[in-house]
Amino acid sequence: MSIGGGFMQEKLDQWINWVEYDELLAGCHNAPHNILGLHNFGKGQVFTVYRPEAKQIFVTNAKGEQKVELEEVGEGSGFFGLYVDGKKYKSDYLLHIYYGENDVVVTADPYAFEPQISSDDLYLFAEGKHYQIYDKLGAHPMTINGVKGTYFAVWAPHARAVSVVGNFNMWDGRLHLMRTLEVSGVYEIFIPGVEPGAVYKYQILTRKGDLLMKSDPYANCAEMRPDNASVVADLRGFRWTDRKWMTSRRKETRDSRRKEPIAIYEVHPGSWRKKDDGTEDGFYNYRELAVELAAYVKEMGYTHVELMGIAEHPFDGSWGYQVTGYYAPTRRYGSPEDFMYFVDYMHSQGISVILDWVPAHFPKDAHGLAQFDGQALYEHPDKRRGEHPHWGTLIFNYKKKEVENFLLANGLFWLKKFHVDGLRVDAVASMLYLDYGKNDGEWLPNEKGGNENFDAIHLLQHMNQVVEKEEPGTMIIAEESTAWAGVTSPAQMGGLGFLFKWNMGWMNDFLEYMHMDPLFRGPNHGRLTFSLQYAYSENFIQVLSHDEVVHGKGSMINKMPGELDAKFANLRTAYGFMYGHPGKKLLFMGQEFAQFREWSEARSLDWNLLGEERNHQMQDYVKALNKLYQEYDALYANDFDPIGFEWMSCENADMSVVTFVRRGSTAKKQLLFLCNFTPVTREDMLFGVPCPGTYKEILSSDEERFGGTGIVNPKVLTAKEEPCDGRNYSIRMTLPPLSVTIYEYDYRENK
Repeated sequence: MSIGGGFMQEKLDQWINWVEYDELLAGCHNAPHNILGLHNFGKGQVFTVYRPEAKQIFVTNAKGEQKVELEEVGEGSGFFGLYVDGKKYKSDYLLHIYYGENDVVVTADPYAFEPQISSDDLYLFAEGKHYQIYDKLGAHPMTINGVKGTYFAVWAPHARAVSVVGNFNMWDGRLHLMRTLEVSGVYEIFIPGVEPGAVYKYQILTRKGDLLMKSDPYANCAEMRPDNASVVADLRGFRWTDRKWMTSRRKETRDSRRKEPIAIYEVHPGSWRKKDDGTEDGFYNYRELAVELAAYVKEMGYTHVELMGIAEHPFDGSWGYQVTGYYAPTRRYGSPEDFMYFVDYMHSQGISVILDWVPAHFPKDAHGLAQFDGQALYEHPDKRRGEHPHWGTLIFNYKKKEVENFLLANGLFWLKKFHVDGLRVDAVASMLYLDYGKNDGEWLPNEKGGNENFDAIHLLQHMNQVVEKEEPGTMIIAEESTAWAGVTSPAQMGGLGFLFKWNMGWMNDFLEYMHMDPLFRGPNHGRLTFSLQYAYSENFIQVLSHDEVVHGKGSMINKMPGELDAKFANLRTAYGFMYGHPGKKLLFMGQEFAQFREWSEARSLDWNLLGEERNHQMQDYVKALNKLYQEYDALYANDFDPIGFEWMSCENADMSVVTFVRRGSTAKKQLLFLCNFTPVTREDMLFGVPCPGTYKEILSSDEERFGGTGIVNPKVLTAKEEPCDGRNYSIRMTLPPLSVTIYEYDYRENK
């Protein structure tokens, strides 16, 4: 093809690579900056612009001067060119694009800007070690050479071509083709005039010739479901007020965190409370939620809030565990700035924030990560390693360094950008085992013939090491449901490196025990006591989580046997034992006031139940346990040291009675627990105690204020030198039915 017509056009004709021209018009050019923009040619300059539907295009300098018209190459092609004799123009030139007489767009040229991603950035990304890659990939409002706009970058190495499309370019993939950088597979472009709030996707031309419309994996905001485009967001404008909190946090160590009181309130933000305002969902905004939730959490005496998945997800029923936007707080509850406010406000009220984080799998939604550039990219290409058949989701390809980087940086992103204090890593067991949830023939062994996923192990170790270095004082918690050794051992010592692990074994055994009719608990006594055999093998959190009150499992109160009074007595006993057991604590919302219905994400908790005396009393009881928990360091300071716990009696299966002590940092204010798991009052009963001295009852689950029968022991008891339970000293008291009774004592040497 020839442009023809005069010296100027002859020069332009000489400059154009017609192969690139054809690729550009076909929408398959992956280096459009080579042909578009301003280029020096000989003693002059070449301008080329591709704007389909444009009638005329002029170029001026930054001041709007030296206006010249470009000529369209081929009628209706939308490709305009011009040769200018001499070096008259700089990169800050302006395009005046006429679509009609009164429809003129004046803009800087997207193809006049240099990449904002360096070779070092690309190298680190390819090595899996660019821990702030979220500052490079994604959509970032910025000013370059005095021009405001948004810089877009995406990793799509298998793509033939990639464009940014959005409400700023009529979703026309021809207008903003991106260029690929080196051999990285990273595509980028700066688009002038695009501001925060703009809606966009990436249009990806695959090697098969298919066009995909993908949300941005690194986007910081998304449309409200069911729409699924990404939204340009600027995270730089929020004014944090938690400097003291963050400074204090960074001084914490792995060891100091282990010795702190941690009582976690697990919350699903969309259903904790709902507005009765006629809106479809009744969601509270992050800012509204912050004020109400913080007040409630403080009143109840919790130290931490753990939010179920808030990273963007399309399906409410996934509860946030099938993520499509790993770098975006869900739009259901507001903007990224709103979520920043949530965390900042929680910190102002002395409350730590933990997020559920899901690196184990992701859904197959067409706009998400699945087959992102036409091939398996984020997922493992072999279905035997790349899919969870029982969940219908895809598994990350942990071996691929760029995928590892995506996940590592994502964890840090929430800790750094949003000041979150910890991450609870969902479904760790599914990452560790190649055969998790799979039948024979559905999984592929590792190179040694085993079922361990070495790549996932490396990722978790790498993650925990990086977090400990980059954000000391934060906590990474594993939901790991097997007996994998060393989950909370330091990674440099061969462990996975987590700070804490959910105690799933205790939870399953204990709930099964509590579900039994008390008449049958005796023969199953080991389910109550076995957890102490392994209590110090990991840094455990005792959990009664959302997983236990869904899918037909019933609410916590309805797991308890007997009539209504017995159910409440059993639940009070369960909570009392849980708070006495070594390990940090977690309760799911609604359990604190004994909600009767199973939890559903579609409705609010049944707050009306607090008008019922029993439910309100249960709430008061949990409040009292949390108060006691924070007041006595015997309940937390030595959670992970055998010195902190000792059985006084654990073999009285016939009576289903256990007694034990909890020891803190000093000899003062140590605690004796006496637990009766039957509805039988044990009158005038002798119990062995650890030392001489006085024993003062400070809390009983059977107190009338909590809904109990009111059998209490108000008198301070003095230990007598009367052997019992293998101890030299003992106390005599009445043990209420279905109860936990707690005594305070000071340690004294036996003489």
